[in-house]
Amino acid sequence: MTEVISTANKRRLMSPFFFELLAIIFLVEFIKGSLLVAILPVYMKNVLGVSGTVIGVAFALQYLGDNLFRSPAGWIAERLGFKTTMTVALTMVVLGVLIIAFTDGPIWLSFACLILGTGTAPLWPCAMTGATEISGPNNSNGTAMGALETAALAGTGVGPITMNFVMEHTSKNYQTAFLIMIGAGIILVLTALLLPGRVKIALKAEVSATAALTGNRLKDGLNKLRTSVKATLHEVKTTLNVSWLVYPALFLQSSVIGLLSPVLTLYVSNELGVSPNQYSLLLVVGGGITVLALIPAGKLIDRFGTTPFLNTGFLLCAITLCIFTLFKSLPIVYGLVCAVGVAYAMILPAWNTFVASLVPKGERGTVWGFFLTLQGSGMVFGPIISGWLWDGVGHGAPFVASGIVMGTLFFIHLFLSRRHGSGVQSSRAKA
Repeated sequence: MTEVISTANKRRLMSPFFFELLAIIFLVEFIKGSLLVAILPVYMKNVLGVSGTVIGVAFALQYLGDNLFRSPAGWIAERLGFKTTMTVALTMVVLGVLIIAFTDGPIWLSFACLILGTGTAPLWPCAMTGATEISGPNNSNGTAMGALETAALAGTGVGPITMNFVMEHTSKNYQTAFLIMIGAGIILVLTALLLPGRVKIALKAEVSATAALTGNRLKDGLNKLRTSVKATLHEVKTTLNVSWLVYPALFLQSSVIGLLSPVLTLYVSNELGVSPNQYSLLLVVGGGITVLALIPAGKLIDRFGTTPFLNTGFLLCAITLCIFTLFKSLPIVYGLVCAVGVAYAMILPAWNTFVASLVPKGERGTVWGFFLTLQGSGMVFGPIISGWLWDGVGHGAPFVASGIVMGTLFFIHLFLSRRHGSGVQSSRAKA
């Protein structure tokens, strides 16, 4: 029985639909990593001469667009399907890159970042819904989640490396870099056109009937849209039976990255005296360890469940971050970075699989959108808190704060795993 289920799961993961999702995630993160990490800050400051405030506003609009529109994007995907939702959204991504490439005004650049963030908003609700749908009746989607995270991390890493290589060998010709990103965006849209037209999700009879009704007149269409929204909210309210601790946990999980992202470069450069090449190697080592460990971690999660991996990952990450600033030796720092990479390889697929087990079957896209919006909001507030800690408390304070957040997540998950059984059971146990 177990072999039959395992074969069926592998067949689902080898489907064209899942490969299309992986390609889209990789390319979106490739474009975002290229822009936000390698190109946009330097381009806006050194080439266009805009102020740091404008750069901050532009980045904030990108994060806000990505997070604020995730919930409605998930709801729209439920109604219009993957193809229409992702095609329109990814066309907006290409439009955002075009505006950045061919305009130079601060307002236009900020507007382009907002469009870019809005265009990427449906990505993860659609990806999570698709991964949950193909996981099969035993919900063993740890492998699928690990593959999604691997594609995302690979895109985020390959993008900046590629752009740095291009800039080095083209005498900082930004137009060449923009053309590469526009080409990647065109491939994105073409790939989105291959996605399924509709999302087939089993809803309750009355919700399905309400959502399926269409009218010939605008008035009837608006009335039925309003009815569908009310039915959807009622469905979510009646089926989403989770502890209130899930909501702060979702926020805290991403706030760690928000806490570290604005100060990590400053710390390794100013406090450790690391050169740019050494810093690049540090990022490659940490990211590479995470990417290499994600797929086997996902398979082990399918076999043993999420609880041991989340407990180990949260605790290892908490300890490592709290002691990170105590050491100045580069070999020790590299070792600590590897430990964080291993911890995140356990946390990322296990956390998404655990959250997937809490999502009701009726409105997966909508609930995933809400969950990911709440989770992504930590990326918006984290840098604000991090900057205050860096200036007001000390340069090591953001790292300690990140460790405390991870420790808090460890205890929250202990409670949640007991409330919901033992996390997500392994496929072998269910079989």
